[in-house]
Amino acid sequence: MPLRNPGAPTRADCPAGRPRTRLATLAALALMLLLPGPTVAQRAGMIGGCDIRRGTLCTNLNLNGANLAGVNLANSQFTQSDLSEANLAGATLDEANFASTELRGTDFRNASMVRINLRGARLIDAKLTGANLGNAILQNADLSKADLSGAVLANADFSNARLEGANLQGANLQRANLRAAKLKGASLAGARLHGANFTRASLIDADLTGADIDQAIFLNAQMQGCKGCPTTP
Repeated sequence: MPLRNPGAPTRADCPAGRPRTRLATLAALALMLLLPGPTVAQRAGMIGGCDIRRGTLCTNLNLNGANLAGVNLANSQFTQSDLSEANLAGATLDEANFASTELRGTDFRNASMVRINLRGARLIDAKLTGANLGNAILQNADLSKADLSGAVLANADFSNARLEGANLQGANLQRANLRAAKLKGASLAGARLHGANFTRASLIDADLTGADIDQAIFLNAQMQGCKGCPTTP
């Protein structure tokens, strides 16, 4: 008959539920490892009847004042919607469609807006400081008094856009199309305007002090009272 160590616990000494508790804990840990982490930048739920996510379709909706900071809305459609005073700071809006959208006072600071479509959009008093709008479409858009200081606007299309009183100080407008754009009283001080096209643009009382205008085109532009504009186009 085998001898038993007097100090060793017997099966009767162990609580019957302990093995099951350990198994349940291990199963819960395994499930947590398998589940995906939170995707705050990808999805923010429903706001104003719009499913806030990448590639969403939210046309003709009222999203006035919505908080969408940091959300990924790349490839989404917001045409003819109202996002006035909305917060889209730091959001990803690459290749999104905001054509004919109301964006008065909207916050786009430091947002990624590469190849965004803002044709005919109303961005009066909008905040676009530090935003990246490379290759963006802004034809016929109204950016009166908008703040685009330090923004990346290289190769953007501003043809026929309204930029009266806009702040474009230090912005990168290299090779941007500003044909027939209205820039009366706008500040482009220190902006990078290499190769930009200002043909038939209105630069009356604008400020281009310290701007890089190398190879920029000013054919038939109106430059009365403009500071830093070339004496001959």
